[in-house]
Amino acid sequence: MLDPLSLLAAAPTDGFSSWLNGALLWVLDLVQSVDPVLRTILAGVGILLETSILIGLVVPGDTIVIVASTAVDGWVEYFALVLAVIVGALTGESIGFALGRFFGPKIRASRLGRRIGEQNWTRAENYLDRRGGIAVFISRFLPVLHSVIPLTVGMSTMSYRRFMAWTVPACVIWTFAYVSVGAFAAGSFRDLLDRLHYAGYVFVGIIAVFLLGAFIVKKLLERSEKRHMATPGDGDANTMEPAE
Repeated sequence: MLDPLSLLAAAPTDGFSSWLNGALLWVLDLVQSVDPVLRTILAGVGILLETSILIGLVVPGDTIVIVASTAVDGWVEYFALVLAVIVGALTGESIGFALGRFFGPKIRASRLGRRIGEQNWTRAENYLDRRGGIAVFISRFLPVLHSVIPLTVGMSTMSYRRFMAWTVPACVIWTFAYVSVGAFAAGSFRDLLDRLHYAGYVFVGIIAVFLLGAFIVKKLLERSEKRHMATPGDGDANTMEPAE
């Protein structure tokens, strides 16, 4: 494994491209040095915490998954990580649902609930009332709401079975997207490192393009769904069609 101090010392003479390659290789080797089983479990637990007790408001789940996926070595590790993240996300959302069902009003009135902001609680409540299961699906791709919606669903009339029916496909799509881009970027970098001086830029470019695309999609979804979050619904979280 490369020494980070030697990477810094090499930067002025070897150029930024060489420094970037060395720095990325050091980071990727560091992540890959963690036992694969432990690394996979940590990713699953991280997503569980993110979706259940609002840690996702501080540490984004996409960061956890992308970092873990850069160390994937082979299809077995790839699908093991995908499975761990999906199970972790669904377990976390189930815990969030249960917390909302039994302690929702108390959590909302607590110091943590006040830090989230009444505006975000109201947005989630309105959105769920007006869009029902569609809100559960789309919220998985939206900041803040993806952490608040499970608790909000727990406080609503929506059943757990219906909640799962909408959140499972969203979690699967989200997981495959983020695990795939991390694994692809790291694999491309390692394959090109000995043949392309600018291999580091390829890695950064893949991640940057993906994150930019994800950011644009989130903004478009927020814009298209904004009116549903701003207006109270009929109080029925089992809505099938968008309220007008």
